[in-house]
Amino acid sequence: MASEHIEHKLALLPDLPGCYQMKNINSQIIYVGKAKNLKNRVRSYFKSSHDGKTARLVSEIADFDYIVTSSDKEAFLLEITLIQKYQPYFNIKLKRGTGYPYIKITNERDPQMIISGDLKKDGAYYFGPYPNVYAAEETLHFLQKVYPLRRCTGFQHRPCLYYHMGQCLGACFKTVPKEAYDKQITRIKSFLNGNVKTVKKQLVTKMDDAAKNLEFERAADIRDQIHYIEVTVEKQKIISNDNTPRDLFNFYIDKGWLSIQVFFIRQARLMKREKRLFPVVSTATEELTSFILQFYNQKNNLLPNEILVPKGLDNQVLSDILQIPVRTPQRGQKRDLMNLAKENAQITLEEKFRLLELDDSKTVGAMKEITDALGIPTGHRIEAFDHSHIQGTDLVSAMVVFTDGKPDKKMYRKYKLVTVDHADEAASTREVIRRRYTRLLKEHKPMPDLILMDGGEIQLNAVKDVLVNELNLQIPVAGMVKNDKHKTADLLFGPDDRHVALDPKSQGFYLVQRIQDEVHRFAITFHRQVHTKHSLSSRLDDIAGVGPKTRNKLLRKFGSMKHISEAPIADLQKLGISENVAKTIKISLNGMLKTK
Repeated sequence: MASEHIEHKLALLPDLPGCYQMKNINSQIIYVGKAKNLKNRVRSYFKSSHDGKTARLVSEIADFDYIVTSSDKEAFLLEITLIQKYQPYFNIKLKRGTGYPYIKITNERDPQMIISGDLKKDGAYYFGPYPNVYAAEETLHFLQKVYPLRRCTGFQHRPCLYYHMGQCLGACFKTVPKEAYDKQITRIKSFLNGNVKTVKKQLVTKMDDAAKNLEFERAADIRDQIHYIEVTVEKQKIISNDNTPRDLFNFYIDKGWLSIQVFFIRQARLMKREKRLFPVVSTATEELTSFILQFYNQKNNLLPNEILVPKGLDNQVLSDILQIPVRTPQRGQKRDLMNLAKENAQITLEEKFRLLELDDSKTVGAMKEITDALGIPTGHRIEAFDHSHIQGTDLVSAMVVFTDGKPDKKMYRKYKLVTVDHADEAASTREVIRRRYTRLLKEHKPMPDLILMDGGEIQLNAVKDVLVNELNLQIPVAGMVKNDKHKTADLLFGPDDRHVALDPKSQGFYLVQRIQDEVHRFAITFHRQVHTKHSLSSRLDDIAGVGPKTRNKLLRKFGSMKHISEAPIADLQKLGISENVAKTIKISLNGMLKTK
């Protein structure tokens, strides 16, 4: 049942295309969607029955906003922008990964072939993607032998080793005509586009000639090259009658879960398959469209010449945005391949269902047990903090993040305390909480649903003071309390810091235990790193002739006392250290190490 506030806003929705943003009780954007008709689409969330992830979304919606666009295409573009900016919990989100390796022909006077994981708009030719680095390297080595370009570093007045091996056109000692490079590049393109019969025929002829001339080593090398073509390129089943580089997407949806298969077709063969699995809120076609647009917005995902998708998607809008043809095959090999992708998507989803059901009780279910015990709205993200020091020196703090009961290690943060110079739990807590959430506010990033402190009332009161009185934030805060055996016991929560007991056999209890152990481990590990570095710095400062600049040079170069003590005096002198000071450093450090 929608609240009165939402009912009033629903009545004001326009019959226009645009994007809508669903918000939770903390005004965090938890879902972004697009619609051809905002009024009909947004109302459907509150006027229809739902299950699965959609029901969970609706239960957490406390408000919504929307942005009107002039066309459906603009709504698509805005949706992807908002998803990447706010990273809403209920949306399919693709991280900007590094993608797959490509073979690159550089854009320079004397081009060369290299493996690149970075796609740039530099005028170079890129071929791929390849299933893995090994496949790319094997293909590159083959091409360097058969169709060499430049393998040396450039002009050096004499032929390089690769020139003598027939794997370089000789830019090392002469001017290679541009026409020679162009001819080779044309051959490379032809091979990488699947035309291997010509090169195989040429290699067979060369092998026979080498054997007739008793050049058996050369004949054996050419034989190996022919074998490479047979076991790599020709071994793959031809799945198309043309060599157009294309990507194919299909899906299978069941019980609110979307399984997506991506086929990379290169050289008329299936070079790579990728599979993804998501719980979804919207329709399968809309979620797949969002996935495709985010997929090509990732780092190093090269657009093919054509994209194949199942029926039901807005092919024209996708084509307009990506600037390449987007088609739905109706017959022949492409349609069969589309069916194969759907079959694989179904198999993947069915295999995963049981594992997902078991995992859900330990993660999402555990998170819900904690929020229910504290009497706060259902949430997804917990941020936990702990401090570490030795007798008030080298003070550090650390934060770990758990999303739906799982550690999100990319979100972990380390803090060197700068305003606290002695053991003061309250001051340390105030500094790290102030730094963390001031930054989130400035960057308009979502706040956590719960903050856990590894400590008692002192830390809790310090957190509440900063959040409420300084930052005007209302984030639930609880303290993780340990018993006399230093084991997790219960939580401190509420205005009166009451003890909230969790069932020791429940998944919620185990989750709190994991979080407490993890944040403590992370803080201790960081403190040891800082303490070791500071300890080394202080020992170097005690050596006559070593000042701050020399100390920093030594630390950057060698990293540890042991490495510095083992380094030859000549290596120390290369850093600008005099011979006498270098000898003093060696003698001093060796003495320190012996007395340890």
